[in-house]
Amino acid sequence: MIFETHAHYDDAKFDTDREMLLAELPQRGISPVINVGSSIATTKTTLSLAQEYPFLYAAVGVHPSDVDDLNEDTYAWLRQQTTLQKTVAVGEIGLDYYWDKEGHDLQKHWFIRQLDLAREMNKPVMIHSREAAADTMEIMKEHGKGLKGVIHCYSYSLEMAREYVKMGYFIGVGGVVTFKNAKKLVKTVETIPLSSIVLETDCPYMAPEPHRGTRNDSRNIPYVIAKIAEIKGVSVEEVEQTTRENAFALFTKVPR
Repeated sequence: MIFETHAHYDDAKFDTDREMLLAELPQRGISPVINVGSSIATTKTTLSLAQEYPFLYAAVGVHPSDVDDLNEDTYAWLRQQTTLQKTVAVGEIGLDYYWDKEGHDLQKHWFIRQLDLAREMNKPVMIHSREAAADTMEIMKEHGKGLKGVIHCYSYSLEMAREYVKMGYFIGVGGVVTFKNAKKLVKTVETIPLSSIVLETDCPYMAPEPHRGTRNDSRNIPYVIAKIAEIKGVSVEEVEQTTRENAFALFTKVPR
């Protein structure tokens, strides 16, 4: 069975066939699945999905591009959601200087506050970082020390990946690893231990080859598994089983 650690099935791109697709996942050997909030609105829809599907769990949090959602009232609401039985993580949170939709100081403020929330509520974190490598690492070293979590959709250097692994974080690997231009990620996957990798799609985004550019979903994870197995020279069964165990070790509130 495949443990899918990062999906967005509440996205409008799944409106036409969500029920049919989600019903199919356990039959295809994909369970459990963590659906991830990225705003106050998508945290609400994520929680609704988690209530509806027994194999689906929720991460609650606000993405750096949506931190204008956050104030003391909405932060208090978010905190309350971390107490729910099916909430297993705080995320996705972090910094995004690519879209640069929100000011860097505001992003940093709410990133730190949400790291503090995860520490207070004893939850792992899902870290989004795009074109913000140095600032993310600085904040993680100061405010993320001792937390557990995953660096989602990892895109930085091997050296930085080693640093995160040393801090106890997992590296999230998805469809990008199959792209021809993913040399840095391939090198990272080749070098870090398999015991530090978890599988994710970030669906509906980041579909792997041979489906790059189409709507992604968890049924494409076998392409990611096959690529990781090829890079590391191990069997697909070993990749599937080890990453599953890694995910259960990280998301301890998800029952086996």
